[in-house]
Amino acid sequence: MAQWVYNFGDGKADGRAEMKNLLGGKGANLAEMAHIGLPVPPGFTLTTEVCTHFYQNDCTYPKELTQQVEKALQLVETRTGRVFGDSANPLLVSVRSGARASMPGMMDTVLNLGLNDVTVEALAKKSGVSDVVLGIELCHFEKHLERAKEKRGVKQDCELLPEDLEKLVKSYKAVVQLELGEEFPEDPKAQLWGAVGAVFNSWMNQRAKTYRALHDIPEWWGTAVNVQAMVFGNMGNDCATGVAFTRDPSTGKNEFYGEFLVNAQGEDVVAGIRTPQELTIRARTSHGSDLPSLEEVMPNIFRELLAVRSQLEAHYKDMQDIEFTIQQGKLYMLQTRNGKRTAPAALQIAVDMASEGLITKPQALLSLKPDLIDQLLHPTLDPKAKKEIIAKGLPASPGAAAGKVVFSADEAVRRCKDGDKVILVRIETSPDDIHGLHAAEGVLTTRGGMTSHAAVVARGMGRPCVAGAGGITVDYAGGKLTVGSVTVTEGQILTLDGSTGEVMLGEVPTVPPQLSGSFGTIMQWADEVRDMKVRANAETPADARQAREFGAEGIGLVRTEHMFFEGQRIVAMRQMILATDEADRRQALDKLLVMQREDIIELFKIMEGRPVTIRLLDPPLHEFIPHTEAEMALVAKAANVPLDRVRRRAAELQEANPMLGHRGCRLAITYPEICEMQARAIFEAAAEVGRSSKQQPVAEVMVPLVATVEELKLLKGVIEKTGDAVKKEQGITFTYKIGTMIELPRAALQAGKLAEIAEFFSFGTNDLTQTTYGLSRDDAGSFLPEYKAKGIVEQDPFVSLDPEGVGELITMAVQRGRSTRPEMKMGICGEHGGDPASIAVCEKIGLDYVSCSPFRVPVARLAAAQSALKTQGEQAKQSSTKATKPRVQNFGPW
Repeated sequence: MAQWVYNFGDGKADGRAEMKNLLGGKGANLAEMAHIGLPVPPGFTLTTEVCTHFYQNDCTYPKELTQQVEKALQLVETRTGRVFGDSANPLLVSVRSGARASMPGMMDTVLNLGLNDVTVEALAKKSGVSDVVLGIELCHFEKHLERAKEKRGVKQDCELLPEDLEKLVKSYKAVVQLELGEEFPEDPKAQLWGAVGAVFNSWMNQRAKTYRALHDIPEWWGTAVNVQAMVFGNMGNDCATGVAFTRDPSTGKNEFYGEFLVNAQGEDVVAGIRTPQELTIRARTSHGSDLPSLEEVMPNIFRELLAVRSQLEAHYKDMQDIEFTIQQGKLYMLQTRNGKRTAPAALQIAVDMASEGLITKPQALLSLKPDLIDQLLHPTLDPKAKKEIIAKGLPASPGAAAGKVVFSADEAVRRCKDGDKVILVRIETSPDDIHGLHAAEGVLTTRGGMTSHAAVVARGMGRPCVAGAGGITVDYAGGKLTVGSVTVTEGQILTLDGSTGEVMLGEVPTVPPQLSGSFGTIMQWADEVRDMKVRANAETPADARQAREFGAEGIGLVRTEHMFFEGQRIVAMRQMILATDEADRRQALDKLLVMQREDIIELFKIMEGRPVTIRLLDPPLHEFIPHTEAEMALVAKAANVPLDRVRRRAAELQEANPMLGHRGCRLAITYPEICEMQARAIFEAAAEVGRSSKQQPVAEVMVPLVATVEELKLLKGVIEKTGDAVKKEQGITFTYKIGTMIELPRAALQAGKLAEIAEFFSFGTNDLTQTTYGLSRDDAGSFLPEYKAKGIVEQDPFVSLDPEGVGELITMAVQRGRSTRPEMKMGICGEHGGDPASIAVCEKIGLDYVSCSPFRVPVARLAAAQSALKTQGEQAKQSSTKATKPRVQNFGPW
């Protein structure tokens, strides 16, 4: 017979901490605390499998469940010495949710189950049966409670007299009769099953669905239900309730942190109705509170709680968030879980625990979520500041920024030059907007997803970005945006939070990032254990310097096209595109050569002998030509060509599917002079830096979008011929490598043959994902959320690398390439290079490096270390299966 119910209490439990998937986080930890001897009120857990059965079988329970619950309830009665529904010594229970991932406040809780006229009427006001189980709005009951307090002349619920409460219960019952047309359920077991059903039903309430969507919690996980004997912190002044963290969750300091209330129930601490008191004298003094601490009010209980604190940290090897109740001088533990903390606190706790010998350095590294590092590197909103949220989109690039709204890249640059901070608002961005993206403090788009152009470029620049804010309507002509009844015109101030996707009216103060000593320590430990190198995607000196500061070991992708969009560069680029013959093209390319060479010289100098992988021109030429009549007229004037030629060339360059069109190596084959110019810029830069620097530059020339061996062979010949010419002209030798970007399934399949010519592979996972799935990255956002919701895909494949499809192609390419060239260096340079899950796939495949946006470099360093440790068999911070020495039981009579 299947086991649907697991018991805990009295120093025993059917479950353990590692059974979180079955028992939920709360149930697993209640079982574990009982195992290690902590005073946990007895109870039982209905597993997540019951929830799955409930939803798969028209909200019905397994046939064995009733009998198993009855048996478990009898065991609780035995352990407490009380009887459920008894008139003389009644057992009351709580019914709480508990999914495997913490979802605070998202599902329902019912307290004091078992109350009826026969048991204890005076406690009825504490029950959650009214609104949760019966579905009656809480306001119908609250107005009677407020009236009773007003009549008695008191402010707190606990100040009401017994006779007041007796009248209040009668009023509550009248509300139930009025609202439902039936009496309040008197049968405690009917109450219990109603509460269990309410909790299971709450798994699918709207707030729970929204929370799961925001935190990538699968719907199929389900929730467990925990039924536990009630203990009361509101039975007098020798009772209390509180919450605590074993360390400060804001700073990470090794200080006991928390609050409590005398003569109160648990929800009173967080409800804000009464001012909570500090746990310690130190905290009371530092906060200037006149209210006595638990250390002063109940010194013996405080010492016992300190011992529990130490025991829990020693057992779980992590900072714990605990809930406790003191009933008539006895301490009871109601919950423990790994405590949520700020990013600085997470690093500090990991370093301190390792220094204390509580955990090892590998465990410290594995305890951290890599994305926490990202929060440290960007300004964040002041948590104390007020904010007026007008819209919400996708949190596409972390950090916070405020500025004046502008609707064009040119206006962003103009205002930036005038000293204004601006927020660039676009329906969607394109490479033409690169200068505006660079000038803006942050970017807001109404279309696009986490891997849209705006998102990718903003992350690379370290700019906050909110993408896909579909509730906003942008009117370029009117210079305004509208969301609901709010209209924001150009020049008004908005604040963006790229970490949450929130868009706020006005300026919300930000707090600059502060990298503590623990950040450097964690990075040092990560570098000691990781196998994969971490490079950065960068093409500007500012990005390259930032990447070096964050520990990048080279540049894995220089997108040379980004160097052509500003000032006179775009004019020369357009002259080249509009040229009618090769001679005119070469004349324009000569201008670009000077500019490109200077840029690459800077990159070589900044990298100081570290590898710099430079991708030849990749995008289709039409991206450099505008499409409106007015813009074409400006181009014609700047390039000194007739307007008709601009119109004609723009029409010639239009493609039905430019992503699969005339781009990448196809451009270089059609116009080899472009390839020659770029190769010459790279080699002349290498020669110049080589003369003046002790560290010889390491140039890697990368040919994009290769599908055939013949393409690569042809272009390698052009590059080598140019290299030989530069060596002869400069009278200096330099070394370089020629490789290719694997972005097409055919290239992956032909990797063995390509490796005969290429000296390195770099996997362009953005395009490889597009061509493997047959998806457009910029259009998939309209339907991929539905795919996730229906379980077709677990993750957006443009956010996390698909290990089964794209990953299989990469694995095949690596194996075939190294069978030809055993020591061949291989890495990835798509946006996946900064995603921890994708980095784990790269580690498993055996890549040499990942390359990512500069601001993702520290994240990648930590993720690479964690992947290496897991590959080596190190265990991530898991609860020990060996119980620590049990404490003496202290339950006593109930």
